[in-house]
Formats: sequence, C-alpha cells, structure tokens
Amino acid sequence: MYKGYTEKILRIDLTTQKVTTESTSQDLARRFIGGTGYAGRLLYHEVPKGIDSLGPENKLYFCTGPATGTVWPTAGRMAVVSKSPLTGIWAESHVGGHLGPEIKYAGYDFIIIEGQAEKPTVLSIVDEKIEFHSGTPYWGQKTLKACKELRKDLKQQHGHVALIGPGGENLVKYSAIMVDGARAAGRTGLGAVMGSKNLKAIVVRGTGSVEVADPQWFKVLWEEGHQRVQENPQALEMRKYGTPILVATKQSIGELPTYNHREGVYEGWERISAETFHDNYYHTTRACATCRLACKKAFKVDEGIYKGLITEGPEYEGVMAMGSNVGIDDIPTILQTQHLCNEYGLDVISAGCTAAFLMELAEQDLLSEEEQRELDIRWGNGEALVQLMHAIAERKGLGNLAAEGSHRIAKKKGTAAEPYDMTVKGMEISGQDGRAHRSMALGHAVSARGADHLRNLVTMDQLAYKDVAAERFGEDKLPEICDPYVETHKALATVVTEKVYTIRDSLIVCWYTCSWPPIFWVEDFAPLLVAVTGEPAFDSVEEMMHIGARLVTLKRCFNVREGITRQDDRLPRRFTHDPFPSGPSRGQTVDLEPMLDEYYKLYGWDVKTGIPSYNILQTLGLEDIAKDLKSQGVLPS
Repeated sequence: MYKGYTEKILRIDLTTQKVTTESTSQDLARRFIGGTGYAGRLLYHEVPKGIDSLGPENKLYFCTGPATGTVWPTAGRMAVVSKSPLTGIWAESHVGGHLGPEIKYAGYDFIIIEGQAEKPTVLSIVDEKIEFHSGTPYWGQKTLKACKELRKDLKQQHGHVALIGPGGENLVKYSAIMVDGARAAGRTGLGAVMGSKNLKAIVVRGTGSVEVADPQWFKVLWEEGHQRVQENPQALEMRKYGTPILVATKQSIGELPTYNHREGVYEGWERISAETFHDNYYHTTRACATCRLACKKAFKVDEGIYKGLITEGPEYEGVMAMGSNVGIDDIPTILQTQHLCNEYGLDVISAGCTAAFLMELAEQDLLSEEEQRELDIRWGNGEALVQLMHAIAERKGLGNLAAEGSHRIAKKKGTAAEPYDMTVKGMEISGQDGRAHRSMALGHAVSARGADHLRNLVTMDQLAYKDVAAERFGEDKLPEICDPYVETHKALATVVTEKVYTIRDSLIVCWYTCSWPPIFWVEDFAPLLVAVTGEPAFDSVEEMMHIGARLVTLKRCFNVREGITRQDDRLPRRFTHDPFPSGPSRGQTVDLEPMLDEYYKLYGWDVKTGIPSYNILQTLGLEDIAKDLKSQGVLPS
C-alpha cells in the first residue's frame, strides 16, 4: 500500500453495534486518490438508488486524504460525504480544525457510519478502541455545551468531536455537523443524516502519525509551500482580517448579494466590512492544523443586548447571509445569528438565505396572515432574524416551514413564490452572483451538490488575475477569460478548475491558497502526491487532470442515477432575466445555454441530456458505473 494512508477503513453499524475494519484499496487510491474521490466510489456502490436520505440505508463517510495529518500547508481539513436530505442528490461538506488529522492519527483513512441506532448514541474512538455510549444525556444540548461535557465525561480532554445540535436532532434539512463546536461541515444537511441515525457525536483521539514515502523531498515541498503562503500579500491580509475581507471586494465589483440576490451592492456595506469587524469586535485568531493562513477570527461584543457574546466567525458567507442579503448592517446581530447557527448546528448560508427568501415573500404578500403575525419577517429586522434561528432549530411555527429550505417552501407556496426561490437543485445560492461573474453562473448551475461555490469557483474573471489566467488557461484566452461579463471561455475555465479542485478535495487541502489567493495548483499537487504516496504516476499533470475528470464524472453519475439531467442545471430566473438594477454590474444578466453546451462538450458528455456516454465512462476507468447506468436505461444512445 502507498504511504500517506493508514491502510484502514473503520466501518460502524449503528443498528447492530458491529464494528469492522477493512483495508484501504491501493487500486482505488490509485484511481480515486482519497477524500471525496475515494468516498464517492464507495457511496455509488454502497448506497442504493432512490433511498431516503434520512433512512437507515443512507451512510455517512468521514473522509481524510493522503495529505491529511501531514505538515503540508492547509492539510488540516476533512470531508463528509453522503446523500443529501436537502437536495436528494450528491452531498459533500468540508470542515477544518483538527478532527481530520486526529482520524488519521487514530489509524483510519475513512470512518463509515451505517444503519440507525435505536436510541441516542455517542461513539468514542481512541486508536483501535471503539466504544458506544448513551447519547441521551447530551440529546437536546447545544453544540458547545455538549462538546465540553463529552470531553469531560469520556475523559478525552484532547479529543476532537464531530457532533450535531438541536438542528440535526430535529432533522432541519440544512443542519450541519459541527466540529469542536465552532467548525461546520455546513452544506447539504449532513447534520440531519447524523440526527436520523440517532448519532449525537463522535469523539476521536489518536496517538499515531502519518508516514510519507520520501521525507526529504516532502520536507523541501512543505517548507517551500509554507514560505509561499507567508509571503503572499493577500494571504497576509486574510490572516489579519479573515474572509470578511471579501465584503469590500464583492461590493466593488457589484457582486455582494443583497435583498435575496435582487441587487449586487449594499448601501450598508461599510458597516459590515472586515475593517469594521476587526477594529470594533476582534477578539482572537484561530487556525486549522498546519495552516499559517489562520483565517478564522473570533469576535466579541462589548455592549448592547448581546454584550459578552464571543463567537468564532462569521466567514464572508455568514456576513452575506446574515447581513447584506437580509438587509442587516448591525454586526452584533450578525454575530448573534452566526453564534446560534454554530450552537444549533445550522448551515449559515442556507439559514440566512432561507430567511431572505421569506422576507421577500412577506414583501410580496405571499406569507399567510398567521405567518406574518408570528414573526415580523422583513428586511433589516434583526430581532426577527434571531427569533427565526431559534424557531428553525426547534421547528416551531414559521421555523418549521423554514427548516425545509427555500425550494420546498416555494413548492408549497406555489408558482407565485417560485421567482424568489434562489436555489439550484434545491440548495440555496451562496455569496456570489453570475450576473457579475459569468464563470460562477455556470459553476452554480452544474455543481454536483447544487448551488456551490467551492467545487469550481474561478477567480480569474472575478478578481482579474491576468498572469495567473494566462498560466492556467493559456495566454490566447485573454482578455475574454478575465472579463466577468462575457461567456467566452468560461466553460473552459470552469472545467479546468473543477478538475483541479477534485484533486484538492481528494488530497484533502483547503480551497484557500488554491484559488484565492492563487498560490497552489495542480503542478504543486502532483509532486506532493508523489512525495507522500511514492506513486510515480501521480507526477504527471496530464494524469492528474485525467483523474480529475474521472472524479467530476463520478459525482455526475451518482446524480444521473438519482434523476439529474441538463434540465436540472438551471439558475433562478432572476439571474437570467432580471438585470442588476444598480452598481458596477448594472444591466447584466446571464446567457447560460452556450456555456452549458461547451461545458458538456469539454467533458465529452451528451450535450442534449448532460449525461456521460458509455464510451466516456469507459475511457475514464468507470466501466462498472457505465454498466450499471446502461442497465437502468439512462445513458444516451
């Protein structure tokens, strides 16, 4: 077996409390690397078509990659893969902190959770010792309290904890799995999957290490990598301010989602800028394992109704979701709602964007009198937003409706509500807007888990990295590829980026330093994989991109099996028909269809259906999946 892997997969059946281990496959590692790539192969073959995402047949894959637990920059992350209760399709969510390395140090490449416990359960994993504990004492507790008590009761003060709050217990469709109380595997509703299994928490402690194939070469690579991070001006800026630094950037290009994506500039942006956060509320800085970027900021409120509040975050996405997109420019309110999302275990993007959707429905008089009486849910009402977060997690009143997510609300309310539903494939759109950023329009439309900004976000046309664009996509693609308002070459940029990001997510390393700031790319990942694993074939960039195409197509096949076609690669009508009314991107809309055509052609998928052909799947080494889809009659003729 390659180095960089523990060579073990831990499989836990909650129904029977049976614990087994199996060997990590070198063949699958060669073809799918690790992380979401390897887990995707397992998910496709282990989770049957059409199963209920909240039923016992669904599984949770806690994933590490060969880089996890090493000292490579930003290798402290991990991912969770499953079928989403929010969208009914591919689910993955990534999270930082220290749990990923701890899983590797305990001796496992993956932890697979199967079945459904009869009663609330806690799992304790200390190297090879696996124990089941009653989760009843912690059921109903918020995440920070539960995390603290679990460490104390299990005598694991240095253990790291994946757990759910009341949001996951109550099966909120976008509930999160929280790590150590303040890091979120937030998107796609994996907290609800964990809740459906009656699994409150997993506490992990490991005493092992990760062995690499070529320690001397790896030392050269990681030292150079850390140096590049430390010398990058944008990385230094992020170390000071965190990701809220993007608020000013987005405002300046007219891409700061405002009033449920109705506008791209926000009049109160300076009051929620990174500088305002830093100068008035900064408390301390935290970092994930092996990361010198240290973008996580904790903030403290010293006065007002939330006096004494200390919370980690928000990231830019939280500032957008609980700030500009709901018309709130009061930082203490943003911090309180962020804190509640952490405590209850809710995805801050979907929670805030669902609130924005409800606010627009109220504005359009599409909420019932009873719903409007319950909460004064209107733009800028911070008190109502805070109350809504409580109601969502507890599934009370209007919160019970909001807990289902924007798309289900729109379906329930009928056609009058659908124009205000800012989702793709059922997941709320994050803090970007394709009208100001054409490659992101395509990225949101085609991403495997729905409206996603982390699997294919191109920053060249957003932030005008001309030199980087020339290097990554070809100088002949300038200037169009850096023009945010034209569709030309955006499919190429999206496809190349998507392939590289799947490699990143199989290693696993962080999005930051790959695209913003653009420090590392596939030319860095190839030698890294060779130094860690010892497999010389990984040294070929061409082979890396071939693997990337395989992993993207694998996710697509999972979704195709669940019924996804080109007809689902859609944007809200607002993005394609309603021009921005003001700001730098005034008058812009998205012409999606030509980009979709080119995107499918570049992957070799059928343009009419968006489904890969048998021959393409065979070429990519996915013949087993090709045979399965052919037997179902879904492959193009």
